[in-house]
Amino acid sequence: MKILVFGATGTIGAYTSLILKEKGFDVVAVGRRKSDNGFFEENGIKYYSVDIVNKTNFAALSSETAIDAIVHLAGVMPAQMEGYHPQQYIDSIITGTLNVLDFSIDNGIKKIVFITSRADSNYLMGKEPIPSDIVKKFPLNSDHSVYSICKNAAVDLIEHYYYKYGLKRFVLRFTTVYAYHPNKFFHVDGIKKIMAYRYIMEQAMEGKDVEIWGDPSKGKEIVYVEDAVQLIEKSLLAESDGGVYNLGRGVPVTLDEQIKGIIDVFSKPDKKSRIIYRSDKPDAREYVNDISKPMKELGYKPHFDYIEGLKAFKHEMEIQRFAKLWGKEE
Repeated sequence: MKILVFGATGTIGAYTSLILKEKGFDVVAVGRRKSDNGFFEENGIKYYSVDIVNKTNFAALSSETAIDAIVHLAGVMPAQMEGYHPQQYIDSIITGTLNVLDFSIDNGIKKIVFITSRADSNYLMGKEPIPSDIVKKFPLNSDHSVYSICKNAAVDLIEHYYYKYGLKRFVLRFTTVYAYHPNKFFHVDGIKKIMAYRYIMEQAMEGKDVEIWGDPSKGKEIVYVEDAVQLIEKSLLAESDGGVYNLGRGVPVTLDEQIKGIIDVFSKPDKKSRIIYRSDKPDAREYVNDISKPMKELGYKPHFDYIEGLKAFKHEMEIQRFAKLWGKEE
């Protein structure tokens, strides 16, 4: 099966490209970066530089024929944005997705797999599992507002192309995905900060005290990247027309389990971090996804529990498999 992966130089995109290649897919990687430093060629994958915002850029793919499906992971994210530039969301997510859809129709491609945000389900946070099929709502007062509006608009465009052109569509609502990348920083309201779980991993590796804020029983969905790619693979292989599917394990990981797991996996045996409970601090967010739909319709079944995911994350940190593409952690 021949697939194009748009956004292949990003975190999920790079893992997706390599894992699907290992599983026998004919993978063509597409990214906005001018150069991948020869990373994909080294792994037996062709790489093309295409900015999906510019429709003329797609001419670079003219030699690629008989494409079965597209995995669309490209687009600007709030976590990557220094400052606040909402036009970039409109350009990369709405215009970019429209261009990818037109490219699909023009080239006889029958299926698209699209990754969307879980921001449209934030209003359902709590202990009750969130279904795959919900009314989409999104925050209107945060740095994610325009991003969420654009993601939802992209989903509506994809749905339009399904009804008008018969393009099979698999929209995957991603949750928190643990995937090693040498860049441990992200942006909140345009300001650069270290990711909380990466900070805790560093504390654990140094044997320093780790604080647990608020109610330690609060839990959320955490998925290891290989299970995220599994859901993409199941979507590619499905015979149905698709729909919206939650990524998840169907089991929340409590804050207590999160911290204790990181300490067990990343601390040295003779220098385990001590936990300090801070009930005076704010509670963490709490949510869990209902994954009965992808399990029933796609045959998806999570393989990695939380601890296995942490161990796999640590292994990637040690072997630096993507160093040629992303560089190494300082």
